[in-house]
Amino acid sequence: MDWLLFFSALLISLAGLVTMNSFAGESYFFDRQIIWLSITLIIFFVASMIDWRFLRRTQIIVWLFSVSCALLMLLFIVGHVAKGAQSWFNLGGFSFQPSDPIKIVLILLLAKYFTRRHVEIAHIRHLIVSGVYAGILSLLILLQPDFGSAIIMFCVWFGMVLVSGISKKHLFAVIMMGAVTFGGLWLFVFQNYQKARIINFIHPLADIRGTGYNAYQSTIAVGSGRVLGKGIGYGTQSKLQFLPEYETDFIFAAYAEEWGFIGVIILFLLYGVLLWRIVANAMLGASNFETLFGLGLAILFMVHIIIHIGMNIGLLPVTGTTVPLMSYGGSHLLAEFGGLGILMGMRRYNRGAHRELESNEIPGI
Repeated sequence: MDWLLFFSALLISLAGLVTMNSFAGESYFFDRQIIWLSITLIIFFVASMIDWRFLRRTQIIVWLFSVSCALLMLLFIVGHVAKGAQSWFNLGGFSFQPSDPIKIVLILLLAKYFTRRHVEIAHIRHLIVSGVYAGILSLLILLQPDFGSAIIMFCVWFGMVLVSGISKKHLFAVIMMGAVTFGGLWLFVFQNYQKARIINFIHPLADIRGTGYNAYQSTIAVGSGRVLGKGIGYGTQSKLQFLPEYETDFIFAAYAEEWGFIGVIILFLLYGVLLWRIVANAMLGASNFETLFGLGLAILFMVHIIIHIGMNIGLLPVTGTTVPLMSYGGSHLLAEFGGLGILMGMRRYNRGAHRELESNEIPGI
């Protein structure tokens, strides 16, 4: 077990718990998040004890991809609508968003695909085929509509293409395809509120009482934290409900308001340690599959962090994305701690473990 990775992830989750607690009577989000965190920690340790080499089988990956597509299509029939998106399964006492664990499935799928074709990755065919796999999942998520998760899926694919190896001319082609795709989405797919968010990003102060309200209040919250913050539980923007969704989409702003610049630096250090340990474990993977999975997991975390913090400080449009391990919600916690648990399970048979085993062997036995 990589305890440095585990404790950095745990401390980030605890920071989220403290931020969403109102300290003024019962806190719905705080109480439920404790339950979710306890469940996902159990999943993390169980996953760390499993030998995940069976994931290298093509049949397993195809089955995971098929189930993922089926779940996303099932949402259009029995999915629960929340915040304008039909992205949830309502399971009585709690809801489940399948797009979160499906991000881990996408990483496994791409790791498997690029493992078998890493020597030929410069060929445009593999770029297109892998893009089709990622595109199917992204399109099904975009149609919910969940623009934030679809963008993250695309970024994961693009990041894994980069680490797998790609020629400069193909990279330019991908960028041009992305620009054309965005144009098509703007004309035929984006809802009016999504267009308004992007326009508000270009002109952030154009409508601070309407579409720009959330972003405006978020930047106020971050700035008002100053150096040392207002103190735990004393964030006026969040606790007095000026800042909406401060337990989920804007939890970084609520955290920065209460903890200040020093607290933000500590949070960045924890995320830095987490990403460092993920990449370090990936580099010791027993095969290219394990290495690519670890790198894909690091890309997923990094993309979530950049997009969430970017929209909280007014540098990116508001897309309704969570920040890893910190925001309220069980679905993303399940995916994140589950992904880390898979990485720890892969660590059990990585190259470092083999060297340690060989060094402990007694000559002649």
